[in-house]
Amino acid sequence: MAATATRYPVAPGYRVNVRSGPGTNYQIVRVLAYGASVPINCQKPGEWISGPYGTTNLWDCIANGQFVSDSYVHTGSDGYVAPHCS
Repeated sequence: MAATATRYPVAPGYRVNVRSGPGTNYQIVRVLAYGASVPINCQKPGEWISGPYGTTNLWDCIANGQFVSDSYVHTGSDGYVAPHCS
């Protein structure tokens, strides 16, 4: 049985674009609702993004083929909180 990923809150007041890869050049696959929380299955480096939680090139994989910039997710860390995506 796989462990359930910890859920992290998205910055309040933001509707965050979910992309098919770790950068703004990837297609938007959906938009998160206000007040959403997301599981982080794995993380990978990509485009540098500035958001409410700082500037980072870390992207969080929240589902298969779905990424959000870590700068919009409150993880309490500036580094990895999940395994590197393969």
